[in-house]
Amino acid sequence: MLTATTAPGPLVVTTRPPHEAYDYPYFHARLADTTILKHAVAIQVFRAPLLAIPVGGSRRGGYISVDLLTIGLAIRQVLDGRPGFPDLRVRWCPYRDTCHVVEWGSEPPDGDVERGRFYGYSDHAIADFLAQRRPADRVITRTRRLIGESTCAAQRDDAVRPTLPPPSIWEAHR
Repeated sequence: MLTATTAPGPLVVTTRPPHEAYDYPYFHARLADTTILKHAVAIQVFRAPLLAIPVGGSRRGGYISVDLLTIGLAIRQVLDGRPGFPDLRVRWCPYRDTCHVVEWGSEPPDGDVERGRFYGYSDHAIADFLAQRRPADRVITRTRRLIGESTCAAQRDDAVRPTLPPPSIWEAHR
């Protein structure tokens, strides 16, 4: 993860067709309604286009994790005014080893199953995610809650590969 506060050179954030996003196959395989991907957009920062999926159907919110706050602000500006991206906001994370998040739509609920449905994942994808969870994940969650660590630590892996359902991987399965 980059720990610098600014990106080298001019920051250029562009949009591309959704199928050009690196994570398009990931989401296509997991969403309950893949027709929403027609309205998605690939956000390209530097060389890596990542998918921004709008709200619609059962999907009530979305997010993209970024390592630099300036990138998050630029992505919010690119998405601002686009249909399907209401209530855009950047959640700043004070920890240097975690990501900031650009979010849109409603606030996500607690719980893995509820969060999976909130983000429009299929029941099969949610079940697969729950089956892959390790008991150690639940212990880490309880420890983090006890010491009061921010939930933004949950986004550590999201900058590389999105998780299902985001970003509740550190929350205990209820």
